[in-house]
Amino acid sequence: MPGVYSIIPATVFRDGTPQALTDDQEDLKRGIYEKMNPRRRKFVDRIGYENWDPFQKPNDPMDIRVDPTKRTTQQLINQFMVEVGKKNNGGQDYARGALECAMGVVNRDEKYLGIFDFCLWYYDLLQKEGVSPR
Repeated sequence: MPGVYSIIPATVFRDGTPQALTDDQEDLKRGIYEKMNPRRRKFVDRIGYENWDPFQKPNDPMDIRVDPTKRTTQQLINQFMVEVGKKNNGGQDYARGALECAMGVVNRDEKYLGIFDFCLWYYDLLQKEGVSPR
């Protein structure tokens, strides 16, 4: 069975900003490209030579990224599962969904910030109308 982290794309861990290359790096990039075998070169041509970055920054370790309260994603999930997950009898899908949302919020992903804002709004709406959320 795949791990919980296997559902999260690698792009979540990279900041995705193109880096400016020095003249030496540009020369090295051209040299790398010219020495590639044709099959690999075809891949670079497909994405575009200017978009290809042979010097990509490595993925940041997950435990370095923290939210505004200075907690890592794992700390947030552990605390959430202790305080909320046990009361709701959350299963593996419940924990996986919570982890995915925590990673999205910590990484400031627009999709998860939208989900977060909607959940807050919807909870307030239910409270205002006197309806139980569960």
